[in-house]
Parts: sequence; C-alpha cells; structure tokens
Amino acid sequence: MHSFSVLKNTVWEFRYRLAITYTLFSLETFGLLMRPYFLGEAVNDLMKSSYHGLTILIAQHVVWLIIGTLRHRVDTRTYTTIYTELVIKILARRDAMPRISNGDATDTKEQDDVSKLAAHSTLTREFIDFLEYDLSYVLEAVYNLVGSLVLLYFYEHKLVIVCLIALVPVGILSYWYGKRMKHLNKNKNDELEQQVFIITENNASKIRQHYLNLRHWQVKISDEEALNFGLMEIVVIIVIAFSLLLTAKTPGQEPILAGDIIGIYNYVLKFVSGLDTIPYIGQRLGSLNDIAQRMSLEENE
Repeated sequence: MHSFSVLKNTVWEFRYRLAITYTLFSLETFGLLMRPYFLGEAVNDLMKSSYHGLTILIAQHVVWLIIGTLRHRVDTRTYTTIYTELVIKILARRDAMPRISNGDATDTKEQDDVSKLAAHSTLTREFIDFLEYDLSYVLEAVYNLVGSLVLLYFYEHKLVIVCLIALVPVGILSYWYGKRMKHLNKNKNDELEQQVFIITENNASKIRQHYLNLRHWQVKISDEEALNFGLMEIVVIIVIAFSLLLTAKTPGQEPILAGDIIGIYNYVLKFVSGLDTIPYIGQRLGSLNDIAQRMSLEENE
C-alpha cells in the first residue's frame, strides 16, 4: 500500500468538509495578502485629504473578519470529526487481537503489537495536524510567495529579481534540512513505537534508557531546527536590506509615496515569511511520510 494512502483516503472521505474549510481559509489568507495594499492606498488618500481609501480599508477588514470567524468555527468541527473517526478505526483493530497473557514469545509479539497500535493512535494526531496546520501553512506560503511577487512587481520590479534570487539558497537549505530531519524523525518514531511495550515490561533500566533515547532524538531535532532558523534568517535580512536599498530615493527619481513604502515593506516581509515556511514544509512532509508508512504496514498486517 502506498505510504500516503491513509492520508489520501481520509481526505477523500471528508472531501466536502475539507473543501469548505480550505476555501474559507483561502479567502481569509487572500484578505490578509491584500491588506497592505489597501493600507497603503488609505495612507496615500489621507495625505490628499481623501477618505476613500480608508473607507475601502475598513470594508475589506470587516469582510475578512467575518470570513475568519466563520473559518475558525468550521475548522474545529471538521478536524475533531476526522480525528475521532481515524482513532476509532485504528483502535478497532484491538478487537481482533487476543488478550495478552504472560510467558511466551507469542505474548511478546502481542505486547509489541499493542505498543505499535498505541503509538499509531498517537501519531494519528500528526495526520490531523498536517491537514489542519501544515497544509494551511502550504496555502499561506503560496499566497505569500506568489502574491507578494505579483504585487511587488507593480511597486518596483527590481524587487522581484532580488526575491527570486533568494529562492536559490533557500531551496538548497530546504533540501539539506529535509534529508536530515527525515532521518531524525524516523529514529524518534522507531523509539516511540516501543513505548507501551517497554512500560509494560516494567524494567526500570529499560524505561530510563527509552526516555533518554527519546530525549536524545528530540534534542537532535531541535538543534537542526535552530541551525536552519539561523541560516534562513541570514537570507531574510539580506533580502530586506537589498529591498530597502532598491526603494531608497535616488537623484532624478520621483519620491515614493508613504503608502507605497508601507505596501512594499509589508510585501517583502510576507515574501520572507513564505521563505521561512519552505524548510518547515519539507521537514513535515518527511515526518508524515514516515508515519504513513508505519500505519500502512499496520493495515497490511
């Protein structure tokens, strides 16, 4: 079975609920994307003693607020329903398992199965987190990256070139980061699958070693995240610095309006926030792939 079949089947089963949720999220994110533009236009109009831009800004914000409120209400109902159904299906496999007794190799195998089943029910939460948060981050990153580039082109096309160049080191960093995190998450999940079995054995030494192992892999993961954060922020500050230099007034050039500066700076920030999301998405996809493979193997068994 394909490693992502669990996720694919879940998405298909709840496709209508998810379609409504993601549509609302897209509209909400688009509203956030357009806010700097309307804010800049409002500032420009106010400097001309006009309230037209301010009126549009307020109207846009009210519409965005209504959509955002509705989306948050729908979110909770959608993802709690999906999580409940998935966990019930996973735990239903327990009915086919014989009761655990003491003393032979079969019992050890049964304990190991229960340990994996318990771990998979916990890891199911990561599937739901992917649908609820990570996939939303993907959509938001697409809006921030593509939308910001389009709008920056109308402000100052040179900024688009700077942003596109920044994608090269980000792509290299993301590839390297994703490979490292895939390895670390696999090792952590290998250890996690044994948790119930180790606790059931009630061996203090093994229990201590198990949690020390989990701590070790979590620290490794955290160290990789910190290193990636530092490297990404170096790229971010370079993009921001070049953007400010390119928008600075030069002799013979018409002065840039205050509202346009607000729009440019905000869209540069949105673009770099999209850059920050790229390595995270790669890391989460690697982790999700590992979890999906484990759950698919469990289904095949």
